[in-house]
Amino acid sequence: MGIFSRLGSGGSRDRRNATAEHFRDFISTRKGVEAYFEPAGAREPMSLILVARDGEWTRRPVPSVKEAAKLAAELGLPFYEVIRTGYPQRMREWSRKNK
Repeated sequence: MGIFSRLGSGGSRDRRNATAEHFRDFISTRKGVEAYFEPAGAREPMSLILVARDGEWTRRPVPSVKEAAKLAAELGLPFYEVIRTGYPQRMREWSRKNK
């Protein structure tokens, strides 16, 4: 089962491609990007978050940790799980400054 295939057959490939393209655009214009898997919470679905060296970040939903890790590998990014590592301090600082 490929990434996003569990989100429904109609458009799942389009969603995966849109997510990958968004992440490629983010990576191409920032330095030191890392990928963090975020489990589903009260306000956000299961997601992959990319965090740049300066703390700027972007988030997109993913169907599983396995698929998040696969996408991070395809993008050539280090992969972490927020539940194990926590959010990077630079991400919290960037968010506080850019509310």
